[in-house]
Amino acid sequence: MKLERLADLFDYTRGQEKRTLIAVNAVDSHSLEAIAEAVNLGIVSAIVTGDQLEILEQCRIANIDPEVFQIINAETETEAARLAVELAQKTPCCILMKGLIHSDIYLRAILNKKTGLLPPGGVLSHVSVIDNPNYHKLLIVSDVAIIPYPSIPQKIAIIHYLKEMAMDFGIAQPKIAIVTPTEQVLPSIISCTDAVEIMKVVETGQFLPAIVFGPMALDVALDPESAKIKNITSEVAGDADCLLFPNIDAGNIFYKTNTKLCGADQAAVVMGARVPVILSSRGDSIRTKLNSIALAALLSI
Repeated sequence: MKLERLADLFDYTRGQEKRTLIAVNAVDSHSLEAIAEAVNLGIVSAIVTGDQLEILEQCRIANIDPEVFQIINAETETEAARLAVELAQKTPCCILMKGLIHSDIYLRAILNKKTGLLPPGGVLSHVSVIDNPNYHKLLIVSDVAIIPYPSIPQKIAIIHYLKEMAMDFGIAQPKIAIVTPTEQVLPSIISCTDAVEIMKVVETGQFLPAIVFGPMALDVALDPESAKIKNITSEVAGDADCLLFPNIDAGNIFYKTNTKLCGADQAAVVMGARVPVILSSRGDSIRTKLNSIALAALLSI
């Protein structure tokens, strides 16, 4: 089944076995509303950690029935993260979600070498799905929130994540653009020289069945007319399913431009851990958090 738009996630995941959502320090109404809605939609069952009295108060304010999830009391953000990660270690088919907690505390618990969720040698990367009404299909992009300046090995790992997510959406042969400012190989631009090195890996067939091409400017990746003008004939040109950004600067700006100026719907997860991880921003809407829960449920199937 191919999922054409982001809203299709809900119909698809509702038909699957429920996953267990474990929310870390979910003491804010935004997180609790999204979690309660996901439970009511039948996507997940839920456990939340955090100050129990504050959680109950936020439920009262937002008119949420606290009986829809299990509450595990925690006195501090650090304790809430530790308890949640410990629970995720022993809960099959689960999802970890960030509530109202500093990202560094949240990620520190995930990355803890003894008790965390990152496999040895693993790479965490933030992968987003963007449903922009001005593009003819979904866009899957990375990295916009975790790795500031990914190395070539990290970019290779990210391409695998992009391919995996695209195939989970039913895209049999994902088209992945290695985004750079220009198609020219300019030694002064690291993203261009990195793209050349990655294309050597492409030639080995490591990313099959995905089609990966770069260096490629964003206009060429998304606009057939630009590709025609620049005489770029790759199958990716003008029809990219996935975008590998050169750094967090470019990726984050692209993500927020879509969110704030383009009316795009979006969802995001962190891939590379033993379970799907939701790293919600304080600026994310309830809808984005709900979308992200559904996306994480899809990946955990």
